[in-house]
Amino acid sequence: MMTTMTSIWRQCARYGATASAALLSTSAALAVSNLPGGPAVNQVNLAPPATRIAGEIQWLHGMMLIICLVIFVGVFSVMFYSILKHRKSVGHKAANFHESVVVEVAWTVVPLLIVIGMGAMATRTVVAMKDTSNADLTIKATGYQWKWGYDYLRGEGEGIAFLSTLDPEQRALSDAGTPKGDDYLLRVDNPLVVPVDKKIRIITTANDVIHAWMVPAFGVKQDAIPGFVRDTWFRADKTGDFYGQCAELCGKEHAYMPIHVKVLSHADYSAWVAAKQKEMAALADDPNKVWTLADLKARGEKVYAANCQACHQANGKGAGPIKALDGSPIVMDADKMREITVLLQGLNNGAMPAWRQLSDTEIAAVITFTKNHWSNQTGQIVQPAEVAAARK
Repeated sequence: MMTTMTSIWRQCARYGATASAALLSTSAALAVSNLPGGPAVNQVNLAPPATRIAGEIQWLHGMMLIICLVIFVGVFSVMFYSILKHRKSVGHKAANFHESVVVEVAWTVVPLLIVIGMGAMATRTVVAMKDTSNADLTIKATGYQWKWGYDYLRGEGEGIAFLSTLDPEQRALSDAGTPKGDDYLLRVDNPLVVPVDKKIRIITTANDVIHAWMVPAFGVKQDAIPGFVRDTWFRADKTGDFYGQCAELCGKEHAYMPIHVKVLSHADYSAWVAAKQKEMAALADDPNKVWTLADLKARGEKVYAANCQACHQANGKGAGPIKALDGSPIVMDADKMREITVLLQGLNNGAMPAWRQLSDTEIAAVITFTKNHWSNQTGQIVQPAEVAAARK
């Protein structure tokens, strides 16, 4: 019996040591450090400000807390003092009286003055937050399910446009349940790039549902609403990387819609603009070019992975309310205009968003890919010229 008990205790100790080692290994794997320009480990206060407005917001936040604390201490001190010093057990009797005009006026006027004072302190900052005039750079941020589209409308870099999507490696880590890195679920493929010490106006809108463009270090949060144009602004006072997220619950992929803003020096920003313009020129496609089936499928596979796979899945089967593309009557239809129209105009009141931001070649490629992948071996080809004609 003693031998058996000893054996059991040894096995428990061995299993305990193994479990402890596994726990330590997991903790080490999950260990993270402060992310410059983003969230910090055990952060309890607002993000360190990177703009004057964000600094003023933090000052107001602290001042309001102090005012509220003083009121709290004052009111409860009087209340507890009255309870302790005027209780029945020490001989006090309850007074019988009606309202006091002085007290009524005091507890109306004093709170009113406090609120007016708090409002006066905040007014200048609130007004400044809404002043988007005289911007050095104007950028439109369009929310999509689930990514951001950026269009440089005015200023240095005018004409640059791109989509900013969660880095595929980050999504893979999330799917596997293995978070890793200080920038977990914050890394994107194409960050928004802006110059330091320049007033950046951000125009927000959305293509499908309500999103919100928020970067805490800039003191910026602006809703992006379909069919409406809103705007906000910031002026970063230091270079670096700053992070935010969509702050409006926008669907099942809401957690995978980060914002990464890279603030560069003026010289580095000009260099980035030049490189980006060359890159866009190199990628520009002639809509009149006639493509082969193989080339369109190869191009379409990349477009599908970057824009469609999150909803329709890599196997084309969809999920829940998301319709399957594998075997879809629209995809299989000999009338190519049905699928072209869906890509250009959307479907079911935005349940399937429009993808007009893609080029004619990209739309033609992804349609051709879906028509000739999985079990959809239709042999049909959609050329960019057909999409360009339908877009008009």
